[in-house]
Amino acid sequence: MELRPIITLIAMASPGFEWGLFSQEEDSDLPLVQLAPHETSGQRIALKESLSTFSMPVSALKFEPLVDVQSRNSVESQGDVTIRGGIFENTGFMLGAATLFDPQTGHYFAEIPVAPNMIASPSILTGSENAFAGFNSGVGSVQYGWQPVRPSQELALGLGEDGLLFGRAYGAHTVEAGDRNYGFDVEVAHSESDGAIANGDHLFDRISGRFQFSNDRSQTDFFYGYQTKFFGWPNMYTPFGVPETEDLETNLLFLNHSVGGEDFGLQFSGYYRRHKDDYEFDRRNPGAFNPFEHETRVADIAAEGFWLLDDWVLTGKVEWVDDVIESTSLTFGDFTSRSYLKYGAMAETSFAAAGNGEWTVLGGVVRDDNNRGSGSTSPVFKLTYQAPSSKNRSWQIYLDVSEATQAPGYTAIASNPSGGLFRGNQNLGRETSRNMEVGYRTQGDRFVFQGAVFVRDDEDLVDWTYTEGVFGRTANHVDIETSGLELLGQLSFDRGRVVAGYTMLAKSEDYGDALVDASFYALNFARHRLTLALVYQCTPEWEIRSDNELRMQEKNSLRSNGVNQAVISSLGLFYFPESVEGLELSLAVENLWDSRFEEIPSVPASPRQGSLSAVYRF
Repeated sequence: MELRPIITLIAMASPGFEWGLFSQEEDSDLPLVQLAPHETSGQRIALKESLSTFSMPVSALKFEPLVDVQSRNSVESQGDVTIRGGIFENTGFMLGAATLFDPQTGHYFAEIPVAPNMIASPSILTGSENAFAGFNSGVGSVQYGWQPVRPSQELALGLGEDGLLFGRAYGAHTVEAGDRNYGFDVEVAHSESDGAIANGDHLFDRISGRFQFSNDRSQTDFFYGYQTKFFGWPNMYTPFGVPETEDLETNLLFLNHSVGGEDFGLQFSGYYRRHKDDYEFDRRNPGAFNPFEHETRVADIAAEGFWLLDDWVLTGKVEWVDDVIESTSLTFGDFTSRSYLKYGAMAETSFAAAGNGEWTVLGGVVRDDNNRGSGSTSPVFKLTYQAPSSKNRSWQIYLDVSEATQAPGYTAIASNPSGGLFRGNQNLGRETSRNMEVGYRTQGDRFVFQGAVFVRDDEDLVDWTYTEGVFGRTANHVDIETSGLELLGQLSFDRGRVVAGYTMLAKSEDYGDALVDASFYALNFARHRLTLALVYQCTPEWEIRSDNELRMQEKNSLRSNGVNQAVISSLGLFYFPESVEGLELSLAVENLWDSRFEEIPSVPASPRQGSLSAVYRF
């Protein structure tokens, strides 16, 4: 079974399943699980908890080798997640079978008011996996699954420089009744800071709760989450030296049900999401230029399933999304609502190869439609050779060819095309991304290595661009060919593990007749990016964890300080006193070398910041 959704469904139907290739906890003596065809980021980073606020789902992606997170203030304040050189709106966030969607702008895709304790480590979907399972995400998706509720309590408190104070409390309880388990968990979290730089303050709050019932074949989750975030940062979205702010409020009501057996698996997801945004261009002069206030409401119903029929695996998925926006600034025309429908089917079969190996062939089609534009039908194809295992080692090679499409968001379509900070384009149409890659994966008892070479053609990609003499940024189509190399390796040893990743990207772009002097997003990428995560247990009570990134960025005239190369590191020292079971104390430093690299051109970097934290689990 090669396709990621099939593995997801089997997992979701089995309470207690641990997700994926790197899912082991800190006990590095455990052998790795059987080689899987997807990538999960659970232990590819060393510091999975945030060092500057309470943790959010996006926190564990900051140093993830297969994604690049571009932040304003902190990752948790505003984190744009890109995959393989795409832009933030090419990346989807999936929970269960559904995609958590914001129709105004992809800047808010990562606004997910869910406690990380409730969800599994994310999987990174690309190629045919993303084309089939993702929604409105041309390049890749970050997929989370609901964790089984396990009885536990957790209290955390942290403090740091610049008035940083954050804390959270989590509790979970279960009851067994016959062959069924009933559980609930609740979390509350708060964070505040005066800011590492002037006008860089924040105030965050989150409350989330879930009720779950499960047995050995199914799991059902009812969830509600509420999150508010206020934060400031100079040059947050514009390069004019102005102190800008965001004030966000997100509500999420989610229902998920999964059921499975030996020859089938089904998962149903549905949610209602309401997101409010009040953006101020200049906090000293509220309402300047425009009162940028928006409210989006999204309803989503999704279902996916697989069936084993003799030598075949049949997979299907359907997702319906309906959205509406109310806005004080996106008033150009009457484009304020849209409905989407995506559905697809695939077939997969395997047959013996010479030398006891195995070939797997997968093929299918996906259809995207909406009521505001033309639809598209896209193919997916994957051919895999799995070599016979020998001496606790296995390997495979694959060829993956796929196409994914998406519709642009409301800010790009409905903003005034001739004035203002964000200039839209009503002529923007469906974006198409065609991907071809060849990959290799191998693993043994203590190591994992995988690599991929890919070429992607993005047609009519929506980018935000800058033109000399024009106040603000403009949405423009661009055709881009991206070629890349991804390498990822993990080595476990008696006292820890090392994970290294390397990505190389090259791009060739064509903006047609548009006047473009610089790109904020599509051409803001690392030509070379190397990540290194280290966990080392010095003694039974002391542990060192460090995440590191070396990047050589494509030059961009909007990058105000001209810094195109950077080394960015986070370092933590952890103490687990044997006298107090469940207590964890840590001293950590974020941006250890105080790098001034602008992850987004003209947006100031967050400087070095130290913090102390205590977590008590019981």
